[in-house]
Amino acid sequence: MKSTIPDTGVPITPPAGNGRDRQEASLHGEILLRLRDYVVEGNIPDGARVPERQLCEMLGISRTPLREALKVLAAEGLIELLPNRGARVRQLSQRDLEELFDVMAGLESLAGRLACEAITDEEITAIEQLHYEMYGHYLHRDMHGYFQTNQRIHESIVAAARNETLKTAYANFAGRIRRVRYSANFARKRQRWAEAMREHEAILDALRRRAGSELSDILFQHLRNKRTAAIEHLTEPQEDAPASP
Repeated sequence: MKSTIPDTGVPITPPAGNGRDRQEASLHGEILLRLRDYVVEGNIPDGARVPERQLCEMLGISRTPLREALKVLAAEGLIELLPNRGARVRQLSQRDLEELFDVMAGLESLAGRLACEAITDEEITAIEQLHYEMYGHYLHRDMHGYFQTNQRIHESIVAAARNETLKTAYANFAGRIRRVRYSANFARKRQRWAEAMREHEAILDALRRRAGSELSDILFQHLRNKRTAAIEHLTEPQEDAPASP
């Protein structure tokens, strides 16, 4: 499993720039990105406490910027803040997953339909480029790169819907299932990963043709299939889980 967290205590160096505020904002963004990836990629077990001291050492930062980043992850639904007891990774039940993925399926389905009414040729070209980039990560079994690019594709379709209320709702729910959406790619001994690539081929084809009703159905089923894989991964014995790419 590829992570953006360094293996040893390598400090995050603030980039050169004009102004202290700009440097601090950039540093905060990098800490947040690395910490989010670390949690999403399953490096801390579900329900486990967040090891703040260890993360500070790994990132080369103090507790204050780490805790600021943890507040953001809590708002995204990835972790829970415990009063005077740090934080822990949010653990979702099977029922939680069923409900969250169904809502996400509905949101992405609507986004696909609306996007086909408003998307530009330039936006379709950009999504095509992301698709081929994602395919390259798939061929190289690079789960980290694949997942990051995959999320950008889905977010691009939502953005193309030109509906800020939908975009806000999507971002809220996407954060809460980002971790399990990542791990679902390991289900069924990698069969789900290949299935997801074929589904993305169909998504791109419908988008090119601006076939709104068809794309809506494809996206809904895509999320339903992801829900099935996520529940499989949740319920399978830990020792039987496939190895990381």
